[in-house]
Amino acid sequence: MLKNIFSNTWRNGFLAPEYRKRAVSYVCRNNFHDGQVLSAPRSFFGVEDFVDDDNSRPYTYKKEKKSKNPQKHVSFKQRTIAYMEPFSLDVFISKRFVSASLTHRVTCKQVAVAGTNSKDIKAALQSRSDIPACLAVGRILAERAREADVYTCTYTPRDRDKFEGKIRAVVQSLIDNGIDVKVYLD
Repeated sequence: MLKNIFSNTWRNGFLAPEYRKRAVSYVCRNNFHDGQVLSAPRSFFGVEDFVDDDNSRPYTYKKEKKSKNPQKHVSFKQRTIAYMEPFSLDVFISKRFVSASLTHRVTCKQVAVAGTNSKDIKAALQSRSDIPACLAVGRILAERAREADVYTCTYTPRDRDKFEGKIRAVVQSLIDNGIDVKVYLD
């Protein structure tokens, strides 16, 4: 159809004399429309825009990580560990304070929290980041966990943490006060 429209206007690639007064922004060639695009539209940055499947903005990617092998087998332990051992211990120690919390793995809710920045512990301690402060945090966390009917938890240290010193003091204080802590070391 476009070939018929432009056949009178364009003759052998040249503009017909009666249409030369108009400004035309593109050059037409013989066999104008063979079902192929002569040139792709360019974007502002000089590269072609590729639109995603869902017609979203170009060059946008989903942040979620996709497995390289979606049919990969997931073991029974990997599927059930969050339900068999639902509570995990998180210990954070900085130069100024110590805090620890028990979190339910499935619902991601914190069941019990204790830290040396809280008002009830802050007044009773000389220092907020030494070993006695860690023992106090473990004792108070164990009391709050028992109030929430939590008697077992797991602890896996972060990659940068070593299971010694202050972290070991918090875990040992939890064990001494009646909470069964299963420690997973790599």
